[in-house]
Amino acid sequence: MLKSPQLLLRGLSLLALIILFSCRQQVDWITYRGEFGSGATRNAIYPPLGLRWKLPLQEADKNNPMEEARSFNPPIIRGSMIFFGSNDANFYALDADTGYMRWSFKTNAAVNSVPFADDKNVYFGSNDGNVYAIEQDGGKKIWQFQTGNTVQSLVLRYEDTIIFTSDTGATFFLDLQGLEKDRIENPVWSHHTFQVYDGIVYWAPLERSFGAYEMKTRKFLWTVPVPSQYSVWYSFPALDEKQVYYASSIYRSPVELHYYAADRKTGEQVWEVTDTVDLGEKTPVNRDTAFMRHVALLDYLAPSVWRNFVIFTSGDIFVRAFNTETGEVVWKAEFDYPTSSAPTIAGDRVYFGVRGDENEKDGGGVKPKLVCLSVRDGKILWQMDLDGPVLNSPVISGKRMIFGTENNLFYVLEEIF
Repeated sequence: MLKSPQLLLRGLSLLALIILFSCRQQVDWITYRGEFGSGATRNAIYPPLGLRWKLPLQEADKNNPMEEARSFNPPIIRGSMIFFGSNDANFYALDADTGYMRWSFKTNAAVNSVPFADDKNVYFGSNDGNVYAIEQDGGKKIWQFQTGNTVQSLVLRYEDTIIFTSDTGATFFLDLQGLEKDRIENPVWSHHTFQVYDGIVYWAPLERSFGAYEMKTRKFLWTVPVPSQYSVWYSFPALDEKQVYYASSIYRSPVELHYYAADRKTGEQVWEVTDTVDLGEKTPVNRDTAFMRHVALLDYLAPSVWRNFVIFTSGDIFVRAFNTETGEVVWKAEFDYPTSSAPTIAGDRVYFGVRGDENEKDGGGVKPKLVCLSVRDGKILWQMDLDGPVLNSPVISGKRMIFGTENNLFYVLEEIF
């Protein structure tokens, strides 16, 4: 007996979905904040997510537990390998399926930089002043470069150049053999973040200002003046073909938040939106909760770009989505507790951490959460309780999501269905 056209159409649609999901390929996450710093990946991942494995990274310092936790670095993923540095002076390569340690490389100080992986090596900096190139397969050192200062920035390869910044030292440009090609003095910034697009570094250090530095001509194309004498933090930028998106946090009372879009070629401001930090009614307001604990993280205020939306979490109780062309607020999601990480977009979902009670202990109070929203309208689609607030924006590859928490735990989640 022949099936009705409707049943046949449904069967074909179901088959197409099965083929689509079975053919979905893993997209490696080999650099900080993903392609163009967009905080997004074409590798969609759909909740509910279950725990694949988790492991403790290190014991917290009883005298200063937050300092230990803050050293956790966003990991990167290539194939079946997870790479990240640790405050115990080691750089680790873990198996993504099992958590088994493939190898570790010992430096002489904490490894607080964000690494980069190409098709052969992984590159990272250490507080011993060195930047290292290590062979991915076995952990063999290829070269090291001494800067004379701690290196807690991201490390990035652009074409045949390795780029990184030493703390209040310089931004270095090395060739693939580890030899210096160029440098820009960096008298002010530590934990430096930047992005490279079409041979232009956004933001390169220049006193207290930021701008666009062209690698070919070794000149700044434009800079942004600093309008405040107060403590200022500028976020990692995200880019598209026309614009660069970033934010600043200015330590006043109340703490100011500024969100920007600028023409990436000229630096001309397209729009700016100003707001203030709102920690809600359940979080005490002090210098640490309103400012310091956020600026210790490389991804603080880093935006995610999806189509004509740019989305920010800002260490307060709101997630804000702006129109990329006009700066108009598209949607604004509110939570009882502040956000703890920058957002990551996968498909049409956005993932980030939300804090719980400040004094939450095992078994008591509101626990921190991993939250999933719809990118389109900001509605909550799913959330999961965690041991400790999410410290880095989630990294996504294949069916897995990876992040660390303030309780020094390394989480690997995966799709259940």
